[in-house]
Amino acid sequence: MSAANWIGAFLEAQVAERGAADNTTLAYGRDLADFTRWLAGRDLALDTAQRRDVEDYLVHCEAQGLALATRARRLSSIKQIYRFTFEEGLRADNPAIQITGPGKSKRLPKTLSLEEVDRLLAAGAAHGRTEDDRARNACLMQLLYATGMRVTELVTLPMSSARGDPRMLLIRGKGGKERMVPLSAPARDALADWLSRRDAIDAARRAEGKPVQSHLFPSRGKAGHLTRYHFYVLIKVFAVEAGVSPAKVTPHTLRHAFATHLLQNGADLRAIQTFLGHADVATTEIYTHVLEERLKELVLEHHPLAKD
Repeated sequence: MSAANWIGAFLEAQVAERGAADNTTLAYGRDLADFTRWLAGRDLALDTAQRRDVEDYLVHCEAQGLALATRARRLSSIKQIYRFTFEEGLRADNPAIQITGPGKSKRLPKTLSLEEVDRLLAAGAAHGRTEDDRARNACLMQLLYATGMRVTELVTLPMSSARGDPRMLLIRGKGGKERMVPLSAPARDALADWLSRRDAIDAARRAEGKPVQSHLFPSRGKAGHLTRYHFYVLIKVFAVEAGVSPAKVTPHTLRHAFATHLLQNGADLRAIQTFLGHADVATTEIYTHVLEERLKELVLEHHPLAKD
């Protein structure tokens, strides 16, 4: 196999063997395309690049002003493909194996107060031209906050995952791993309302000889479901209508709020790890730092000796 075909083979292997999601493979593809373009500008290729070349590329990325997280992801992509080519016998060595990444950012995740979340949920339930639109929006927001799902997990939910026990929701996460997450009473009510409306919509489609849509939040687009971008725009609209700064509201902010609020109310870190679908509890531990910062603020604001 020529080096020009390595990336395609690598991406196919990620999907076939590891169940990599579309977004993951697209990110790998973009990162590796940028790396190979940089190599080509120096008369190099994936099969001839050495450790120093990879390190020079990382210096180039930093000089471009790329964020630390972006640089770390690009190095991860390079490490992954070279591990693949070494294991497949396409290269006799792995030039990236001993390269250390740029580290992790210490920035704490942005979150929202309970009051801000309540206003966002209310805005979602009130937004829409029709009752069906409002019911869908209410269901989207309630499920997002009740489960802490990633936005891709939310918009790609199949109808089958919401059937059965209304107290639990089956979520298919990264790598095809499934997890069950309990639903709050408001989320169960919003889901039941939306499922009832979806059943009526599906019955009307059958009567017209049209196929029934399999996703919980369908759309007429190619993907067949509401896109991440569409929901991102929607949640910004909800923020404006709720009087919450749109700059601090994204689908992922609700995920952070879900975890932070659970921790504030005494939930076990391992349970939160399971709900979020984190492979490593160390990823979940960032929320303990958020809580520590909140406690510091409380002391500085309310302790009598902290005041001038």
